[in-house]
Amino acid sequence: QVQLVESGGGLVQAGGSLRLSCAASGRTFSRSAMAWYRQAPGQEREEREFVAGSNWSDNNTYYADSVKGRFAISRDNAKNRVYLQMNSLKPEDTAVYYCAADVEGPNTGWEAWGMDYWGKGTLVTVSS
Repeated sequence: QVQLVESGGGLVQAGGSLRLSCAASGRTFSRSAMAWYRQAPGQEREEREFVAGSNWSDNNTYYADSVKGRFAISRDNAKNRVYLQMNSLKPEDTAVYYCAADVEGPNTGWEAWGMDYWGKGTLVTVSS
């Protein structure tokens, strides 16, 4: 059974940092496109927003404009894990953060509907 489990969320003050982790199990994701998305309070699932992505094939990383220069995605294929380092957090970063996988990768459009597996999310709250 394939599972993606996020951890590392919590409450942090504006300007602070958090590191999210996504543990994948049930198959290897070393050749998958992996990404982080977020869903702000009050938003519907369809409004889930792409945050950051990583392709195994070209080792490139992709970011939403709103997080460029502040967030960094990384992956440890040997451990089947993906991370999201979040620095200089802002109140508008408050959301549930989801890990997702596109097993056929690579991915460049990062549309949420194109991802095959999703975790249940971890809540990040940034206070002002």
